[in-house]
Amino acid sequence: MKRLCVFCGSSPGNDPRYLEAARTMGRTLAARGLGLVYGGGSVGLMGAVADAALGAGGEVIGVIPEVLQIRELAHRSLTNLHVVGSMHERKALMAELSDGFVALPGGMGTLEELSEVLTWAQLGLHARPIGLLDVAGYYRPLATFFDQAVSAGFLRPVHRRLLLVGEEPAALLDALEAWRGPALEQVIDKASA
Repeated sequence: MKRLCVFCGSSPGNDPRYLEAARTMGRTLAARGLGLVYGGGSVGLMGAVADAALGAGGEVIGVIPEVLQIRELAHRSLTNLHVVGSMHERKALMAELSDGFVALPGGMGTLEELSEVLTWAQLGLHARPIGLLDVAGYYRPLATFFDQAVSAGFLRPVHRRLLLVGEEPAALLDALEAWRGPALEQVIDKASA
């Protein structure tokens, strides 16, 4: 793994542990020589993870839609900032530049980004590790939901195993680096996806 895509909130959240976890993730990525790919913002957890990685000498690549750059949310000190035309282009380029994915606490955008990369993995469009950094139990209800989806017959156990969960950045990164994905049938041709 050379670069990790981090999905996270453009807000800092109400618990200071969220910001600290984002900063720790950024520093840990840099210390391991792993580049950070993220949404290109300068605010909230997005800004915190980027600032920490940059401060520790890491590579940080941002991908931001033009409409958000215009609103002055773009981080101005990144290794590289890609400005794209839409949110769809943003997600596609972030995925193209990344060897794995992690979701830190965030809202609907973070959940949507995570859901998309999980769906792509389930369909066999990629075989890269995906993780949740469960800071202060933030993602416990989501992990429980996926377990319930397995019990209810809406999610196969092999697909549930596509999502790793960890409470500390270093341990989660260890799990992502050691992860070997299951052999999944490619349901959709990559060219038509």
